Amino acid sequence: MKITDYIIFLAYFAIVAIYGFWIYQRKKQKQMSSKDYFLAEGSLTWWAIGTSLIASNISAEQFVAMSGDGFKMGLAISTYEWMAAATLVIVATFFIPVYLKNKIYTMPQFLSQRYNGTVAMIMAVFWLLLYVVVNLTSILYLGALAVSSISGIGFWYCMMGLAIFAVIIALGGMKVIGYTDVIQVAFLIFGGLATTYLALNLVSDHFGGHGVLDGLSFLREKAPDHFHMIFKKDSANYASLPGMTVLLGGMWIVNLNYWGCNQYITQRALGADLKTARAGILFAAFLKLLMPLIVVLPGIAVYMLYKENTGIDVNSMMPGGELRPDRAYPTLLNILPTGLKGLSFAALTAAIVASLAGKINSISTIFTLDIFKKHINLEASEKKLVRTGRWVVIVAMIIAIAISPFLGIDKKGGFEFIQEYTGFVSPGIFAMFILGFFWKKTTSNAALFATIGGFGLSVLLKFLPGMMDLSFLHDFGFSVANADGIYEIPFLDRMGFVFVICIIVMVAISLFENSKGDKSNGLEVDASMFKVHPSFAVGSLLVCGILVALYSIFW
Repeated sequence: MKITDYIIFLAYFAIVAIYGFWIYQRKKQKQMSSKDYFLAEGSLTWWAIGTSLIASNISAEQFVAMSGDGFKMGLAISTYEWMAAATLVIVATFFIPVYLKNKIYTMPQFLSQRYNGTVAMIMAVFWLLLYVVVNLTSILYLGALAVSSISGIGFWYCMMGLAIFAVIIALGGMKVIGYTDVIQVAFLIFGGLATTYLALNLVSDHFGGHGVLDGLSFLREKAPDHFHMIFKKDSANYASLPGMTVLLGGMWIVNLNYWGCNQYITQRALGADLKTARAGILFAAFLKLLMPLIVVLPGIAVYMLYKENTGIDVNSMMPGGELRPDRAYPTLLNILPTGLKGLSFAALTAAIVASLAGKINSISTIFTLDIFKKHINLEASEKKLVRTGRWVVIVAMIIAIAISPFLGIDKKGGFEFIQEYTGFVSPGIFAMFILGFFWKKTTSNAALFATIGGFGLSVLLKFLPGMMDLSFLHDFGFSVANADGIYEIPFLDRMGFVFVICIIVMVAISLFENSKGDKSNGLEVDASMFKVHPSFAVGSLLVCGILVALYSIFW
């Protein structure tokens, strides 16, 4: 980068830091309670909630890994973003009212209130391990790799810089995170769209066109295979996105579990009233519709430029002679003009820092409220809880820095790394939550089965191809041959099968225990909770209508 790029980047850093300090000083005027620190109770507006949700979600695995998937398989990878928009409408309508009505602030608290302390404690420990060992490490490591490759600054300096910046923001609590996320998302969107604009212009100029619309037309004309949302069974990418499963199967489990049963995400809305929370989540849904323009289209543009052997440094895309799609976005940023490179670099950094800050805040919340307060220091004061939460922020980041280089994240790719490990437990967790919400007869033992049995089933289906021939499932679209000719069940289909089995067994266990007179702890749920404001209903229909149009055009 040139001096101008660094000046633009430092301006971003200064704006976020000064604004965050100002928010913190305003809040510091009175004693901060634990709910203020962890949830910013009553402080976040709908637009702050919506932008914070996106800032926490979009990080290096989207900019780097999803852009790489755009290079490799095209627009179809956008299903993770577009189906998330529909999922957010469902979460706002049906999940958030249950949380707020029952005064639930953490996911382990929900499990304790709905089932028992054993289920809650098991899942609290699991979530801490998952968030620290899988999510926090992958965001930090991938982010440092991307920032290092673009800026030329050493990897370890980048990792330490990102970590320190995120910790400083997180120490201010959820209100500072929420409102600085507004600025982070502004940089993320404007910088990301500027990068897409230039990428499409490069394509347009190569083919003799004029402007981004011509560039987009050339992409669709010259790379039609990269503009299909639903893959057929003979597609090389079918194992990653198995046909209609992205609309009718496992993709719903991925998204509903992530957006509705995830402390890291739902925490943003749990400190607000229902109307504000719903408005914020709906705003996030609209922003989700925009994300493929920022993270997927640049990958497709790089594919076209690479294919045409113009404007792209071939050596940067093929280290060691092997094509690396995850180099697509960093390679594109390296050919941006001075100034725009600094803005795009700021956008990438904003996405990484916001995700890191949100993640360590959630780690701090679960440990402090669900483990420290309930099992270590039952009489802890509000001041003690806030201090403990801040120490957890620092310790969690130190652990992530120490272990991230040894997990093989760079070999798997961040997006696949996160999906592989969370996918083993997502179906069971979602089954436990969905029945816990809406079926009062669900028992604690049924929930324990979903937690432990769901994980076991996922592992079994993962390694089942090594024990038996699954080619007979190919005709039904439920197995596909890998590079070694062994038929495997696609990841998303595995999740769907495990979820259905968990639901069936949970119902059976619950009915059996209810027949013996055992009682379960139902939540307060009634139909009036799910009534929505007319403006929310109109916005939700608009989101759904846009999704129908997008899938119809790019089927």
